[in-house]
Amino acid sequence: MASPVSPFTRLAIGLVHLYRWFISPLIGPRCRFTPTCSLYALEALKAHGFVKGCWLSGKRLLKCHPLNEGGFDPIPPVQKQDRDK
Repeated sequence: MASPVSPFTRLAIGLVHLYRWFISPLIGPRCRFTPTCSLYALEALKAHGFVKGCWLSGKRLLKCHPLNEGGFDPIPPVQKQDRDK
């Protein structure tokens, strides 16, 4: 059974959705990775929670630049200790 999502996680997910709906269409596709950085952030937040999800999303955003060739970069699997929190 999935644990309930914290209010901070819901807020972060909402901010990513706002980015995807309003900002991303204006700047066009820029991400060098699959899944895109915003989809990666949503998956990381849902799977790992607020703190680790934000950490993983921030690390991904720092890698998404012209000097990195990108490619397939899925979120890391959820460890047992992550699920127990």
